[in-house]
Amino acid sequence: MLDMPLHVRVDVGLWIAEQNDLGVCDAIAANELVGKTSAMSTPRAPKVAGIDSAVPAPPHTAEPVGAPLPPPLPGGPPSAAGTLSGDGPLQDRLAGWVSDLTLLHDLTEALIRTASLDDALRELLRAGASLVGARRGMAVLEPADGLGPASTIGLGLAHADLGTIETVPRDVTSYGRILDGLDPLPEGALPRPIAVPDLRSARDLDPRHREVAARLGYAASYALPLATQDTGTLGAAVWLYDEPAEPAERQRHLVGLYGGLATAHLGRLLEVERARAHSTALAEELLPHRLPLVPGVQLAVRHRGGGARNGGAHGGGTHGGGAPGGGDWFDALPLPEGGLGLAVGSVSGGGPGALAAKGRLRASLRAYAVMEGEDPVAVLSDLELLLRLTEPARSATALFAYCEPRARRILLAGAGHAPPLLVGAHRTEFVETSLSAPLGMLACWEAPSVELSPAPGETVLLYTDGLLRRTGDDTDRAFARLHAAAASVPKADRADPGAVADHVLRTVLPEGRRPGAEGVAGGAGEDDDIVLLAARFE
Repeated sequence: MLDMPLHVRVDVGLWIAEQNDLGVCDAIAANELVGKTSAMSTPRAPKVAGIDSAVPAPPHTAEPVGAPLPPPLPGGPPSAAGTLSGDGPLQDRLAGWVSDLTLLHDLTEALIRTASLDDALRELLRAGASLVGARRGMAVLEPADGLGPASTIGLGLAHADLGTIETVPRDVTSYGRILDGLDPLPEGALPRPIAVPDLRSARDLDPRHREVAARLGYAASYALPLATQDTGTLGAAVWLYDEPAEPAERQRHLVGLYGGLATAHLGRLLEVERARAHSTALAEELLPHRLPLVPGVQLAVRHRGGGARNGGAHGGGTHGGGAPGGGDWFDALPLPEGGLGLAVGSVSGGGPGALAAKGRLRASLRAYAVMEGEDPVAVLSDLELLLRLTEPARSATALFAYCEPRARRILLAGAGHAPPLLVGAHRTEFVETSLSAPLGMLACWEAPSVELSPAPGETVLLYTDGLLRRTGDDTDRAFARLHAAAASVPKADRADPGAVADHVLRTVLPEGRRPGAEGVAGGAGEDDDIVLLAARFE
């Protein structure tokens, strides 16, 4: 224990605490005694809760480093601006400081658990509102380099409310002044926070701004730039008050510290998002942009990746968004004499290597299909030989079907791939295919082909095994779930292969595991691509 005098003046270097990740015990302050010291009952520890008294330190303790101190914070640690006489015990002041640092630690822990830009912005708004005492707010993500992505997230504001705020001329809004650099600043300086404590009494307020504030019921605002020297300006956060108000100096300091940490986290997420977008764009380029129009058959495809947003198109349109680095692929190409080739497959592994491999396999399959498409076994045999010679460490599954739409005849062969599903008004059944090994697993691949004749109005579904794994069930239950989903397609949707595919996806996959669902928890199969290719024969 320390026997401390009643009148002590203490200097606390907050910058030291910040440099040590808000560690209280490492925040050393230079202090100066005003009165006489009392004898100590036990040797003094060199650092106690951020205080270093004027008692000489033991020989092994480094001397405190002097530095300019920030202005005193209301309710924060004691500063050289005054003494503790009449202001309450020193322990109470330190307890308030420790409480602030603990709060920042807890808020930062919640922030770094977010894995997407939108989630991080929502957490930033929520935490900032608790720090500045506001109830509503909005965050605008708009990186200064112009490379995107850009988004606007609200707290306590509906989508229509955000649209109403955006009708205010940008150059008169706080976030617009920050993002567009309208306020003069020294060269290399970062934008400063902007406080508008009373919108109702502001004489120079834009009329439209006044009208929107009255409509939405806010009377004051506080805008914080999301900017650091490393990331540049990424955006701005604005908190709205229901009554005229502004954050106290202590609140500004805390939200400023939190904003710097949040901006660094947003910068990391931004890099990940841009890399994912580039990879997704590459994956899209490796797949067909349009499905062919072939008389006698209607086509639709749904391609989803792990974490990709819902999307898709029907015959003649583009497919849905694929996953970055996913190895699932599909193809549909017209063949001579009115034929049609349909293929789905999956390459082992992920990342750029899988992307490159699926691009090569798809391109090779198209060449083999044009030359010998009437014989699916020959097509897959050639594809297996190519894979074994060029990428011996990789395996792949594939299914190729040669279709004669006018005759409603299909000849198909598969290599380690899931069987097609035939959906019609009078039957829903899996096509019986012979068991075969994936490509690249055996020295010489061969399997018999299977012929089927769909009835008019029936739809054949080709899919990758990611659809089964995404269910989270074992294989038998996953197949049963898929069969039940196909059998339950409403009669009104059976004439549209896109509607059939959409119904199957909605029914097979639980809401939490559906591609593009928010808050998907980690689990088996979550990162698998999904390809669902539907062909309805007329």
